[in-house]
Amino acid sequence: MAEAFKNLIGPTTVRAVSHHLRRVHRRFDQASFESQALDGLEALEFKARAQHLAQALIVHLPEDFDACAGLLEASLKRMPEPRFEHDPDKELGTLQTDDTGVAGWALWAYGEVVAERGLGQPERALQALHAITQRFTAEFAIRPFIQAHPERVFPVLQSWLDDPSAHVRRLVSEGSRPRLPWGLRLQNLVRDPSPTLPLLQRLQGDPTEYVRRSVANHLNDIGKDHPERLVGWVLAHRDDTNPLRTRLLRHASRHLIKQGHTAMLDCWGVGGAFMGEVAVSAPRRSVRIGEALPLTITLTAASTAPQTLEVDVRVHYRKADGQLRPKVFKGKRLTLAPGEQLSWTQALSFKPVSTRALYLGTQGIDVVVNGQPQGWLEVTLKGASSGA
Repeated sequence: MAEAFKNLIGPTTVRAVSHHLRRVHRRFDQASFESQALDGLEALEFKARAQHLAQALIVHLPEDFDACAGLLEASLKRMPEPRFEHDPDKELGTLQTDDTGVAGWALWAYGEVVAERGLGQPERALQALHAITQRFTAEFAIRPFIQAHPERVFPVLQSWLDDPSAHVRRLVSEGSRPRLPWGLRLQNLVRDPSPTLPLLQRLQGDPTEYVRRSVANHLNDIGKDHPERLVGWVLAHRDDTNPLRTRLLRHASRHLIKQGHTAMLDCWGVGGAFMGEVAVSAPRRSVRIGEALPLTITLTAASTAPQTLEVDVRVHYRKADGQLRPKVFKGKRLTLAPGEQLSWTQALSFKPVSTRALYLGTQGIDVVVNGQPQGWLEVTLKGASSGA
């Protein structure tokens, strides 16, 4: 069984942080810090553990923020000089604390310290986050500064566009996403994303997939609140001779495509209604929690011309109030010739996940073809097998 996610910050993490802070600051009280940091840690989930560790750090580091930030920076893992063309995807698994200093998940707590103690000194705090993000990420910690001091932060983000570290360039996009999961929602950017658009325009041509993927996610966020702006962006920046740009923009469009947004479907040539029949079937009409249900989808074309189709699957999950609400799962994009019939099977998982509670009873399944719901199948969700 995989180790619990929360254990990414555990006693070993606390002792490693303590060791490296003592290494760079001889007056650091290791015993007191470890006692506070470990007290109650086991009962907490991951994010609460990071915050708990941060509070212990705040108590035991100097009150002067410049001194505090300097010690955090000095305790960081030594990293090679960044190269602009280097792709950090290859090194993410190596960002772990070692004999030279702290890296990896422990730095979530470092970011919390910077965000709490440094909010009144944004320039110094951004220096610290620049160092931290190269060894983990500062996408969560930078958000309070964007909210409180946008006039000071955005010029710095602009200057980071030319940073040799892809981790820093990614922070420009990821840290300013309006709706970053787990992060503080930046309501001003939800209302008006204009300040980030010049940054994204530069970064969408970044040489690393790591950065471009963040840009796609950022644009996808914008599309949830301003679909017309994202449609305009795709029309303005699409380049069919550039497969990397096409991939970025299609990933950025995924929410609106799943929602059947007509203008976005038109952007990708899949705006027309499907001429033909859709059949949805499953080998059984019940499934247990923890199982997967194979769903067979059959499309039969009735047009006299080829049709380009975007096909997604929706599971209408039963909620606590008894209502069914849809969750869209990506299917496939295909071209169907006149009179052609095409079938494929897609497995639908009914395993519990942290972001979705499962409730027993009738669930609905249909498919969405070029934005239009087609077919309908009901299945009954039962409790997990006693042998599971």
